[in-house]
Amino acid sequence: MQPDFSIRLEKRATTSTFFAYFSPFIALIMMLIAGGMLFFLMGHNPFKALYVYFIEPLTDTWTLHELAIKSSPLILIATGLCLCFRSGNWNIGAEGQFIMGGIAGASIPVFFPEFTSFWILPLMLISGVLGGMVWALIPAILKNRFGTNEILTSLMLVYIAGHFLDWIVRGPFRNPEGFNFPGSISFSQWQVLPEVFSSGRMHYGMIFAIIGVIVVWFLLSKTMKGFEILVIGQAPRAGQFAGFSPQKTTLFVFLVSGAFAGLAGIAEVSGAIQQLRPSISPGYGFTAIIVAFLGRLNPLGIFAAGIVLALSYLGGEAVQISLNVTDKIANVFQGLLLFFVLGCDTLIHHRIRFGHSWGFIKQGVQHGTG
Repeated sequence: MQPDFSIRLEKRATTSTFFAYFSPFIALIMMLIAGGMLFFLMGHNPFKALYVYFIEPLTDTWTLHELAIKSSPLILIATGLCLCFRSGNWNIGAEGQFIMGGIAGASIPVFFPEFTSFWILPLMLISGVLGGMVWALIPAILKNRFGTNEILTSLMLVYIAGHFLDWIVRGPFRNPEGFNFPGSISFSQWQVLPEVFSSGRMHYGMIFAIIGVIVVWFLLSKTMKGFEILVIGQAPRAGQFAGFSPQKTTLFVFLVSGAFAGLAGIAEVSGAIQQLRPSISPGYGFTAIIVAFLGRLNPLGIFAAGIVLALSYLGGEAVQISLNVTDKIANVFQGLLLFFVLGCDTLIHHRIRFGHSWGFIKQGVQHGTG
């Protein structure tokens, strides 16, 4: 009789504080090692490839501005998501909320192109925020009312939003003077999010991201609402005994998360793209999930993690041009980073147990003969 081998995870009684805090850095190092091996297998010098990927984009003023443009939506979305994740609500649909925020905000200049005054841009931003909030409210209500899994509903709404965007820029929002190409009219000066500095394209989306980080940090660390979110996420029954409502908390965190994603969406459409197109995101909503966990669900950590993940987009474009590799290399690096972050966290809080049992012993116990 051959033994049955088993592998299981066992929760550690105590965890190392050092490894718990430095897990993201360990994951980054492992990602660099794995990425270097990947470039080597592709026939490239790994040191040169990693330099082009991670260092070269930081050596030019123009690319620093581009880094800010790509990091601001990641930081905004991830900052909102950290509230959901800390409260035990798994909002996986930030990409859809981002898209709907862009659509809602862009509808103002599309339907009223003649409006050119100082108040049009704030109205676009408010519309974008509301668009993201409404889209995030759907999975929250379904969870509270019917007990629906918010992971599935929020994720499915992403694809609905994507198809809706594709349809609307080819139909109602299409520029009549655009030679039948899908896309809205180009926004006027009053409808474009202004640049912060004259030396590059960085717009006020980064300012919104910084403000959002500060607001959420203050909320979580200094307010009763933040304490409620943490308690509901870690011990829901204890939170209910304390008078906190999980349903109200779910609505609150989804609304805030949707507002941040919607603001990021209209900031991207108005600031970086300056019109509505069939695709307005390279996957910011999904990448922001990695940013949130890499930043340890802490707004200050998320700010740093957002810059790192934005660098993966720029680095992917740089190595694509310099080394003639696939444009999917950024997705590979982001996937490696997420894998190592989750793997490090799992092994820090759990240990792997190997064991075996003999089949006839198990059979004897089951029949009462052992």
